[in-house]
Amino acid sequence: MYKGKTILGIIPARGGSKGLYKKNLRLLSGKPLIVWAIEGAKKSRYLDRLILSSEDREIVAIAKESACEVPFLRPIELAQDDTPGIDPILHAIENLSEKYDYVVMLQPTSPLRRNDDIDNCIELCIKQKYCACVSVTKPDKTPYWMYSLDENGRMLPLIPMEKPIIRRQDLPEVYSLNGAIYVAQTAWLLSNKTFLTHETHAYIMPEERSVDIDSDIDFRFAEFLMKR
Repeated sequence: MYKGKTILGIIPARGGSKGLYKKNLRLLSGKPLIVWAIEGAKKSRYLDRLILSSEDREIVAIAKESACEVPFLRPIELAQDDTPGIDPILHAIENLSEKYDYVVMLQPTSPLRRNDDIDNCIELCIKQKYCACVSVTKPDKTPYWMYSLDENGRMLPLIPMEKPIIRRQDLPEVYSLNGAIYVAQTAWLLSNKTFLTHETHAYIMPEERSVDIDSDIDFRFAEFLMKR
């Protein structure tokens, strides 16, 4: 609880993964990836309850061993490759008898996220009375220097400009989602069915804590940073 507001934490972790087989169960510095998410979330000062949403019984078993509550199995139709990421969160909220003022989604693919990142994002959202607040970071590549290609292979600027910007220091600051933390007022989230609208605000995280594991290279990089 923070400032009288009750807060539910949800870790969504399905068993399938196209990019990295059984990603959420893979060992990272000696622990399954899912355990890093659970342990980090349990250190939060503000989460009144932490639950896991998964259809995978092996993930569920490991979560329970780590003292994470699993109140139900996620329906298999909400664990497909094309399932929108918000659907398991809405399902979890709607299937709990208890009601919470805020919900926090913590994806297991951000093992370098710290508990103070979680708490700082919650504080920002509630103090400022934001409808939603999500974590972002400065990308290592700017979209102002990115291109799409037409059918003939010609380069088309992703962001058209009258005059190209040559020096990096002259580029506008941009931020990208890092996938680590999503906070929202529960009623607002149920109404909008997304964490991301024009009302959403940003919580900025440093690059070294913003690794989002989607491939073997991401996994190895996260392990390298942890060893440091």
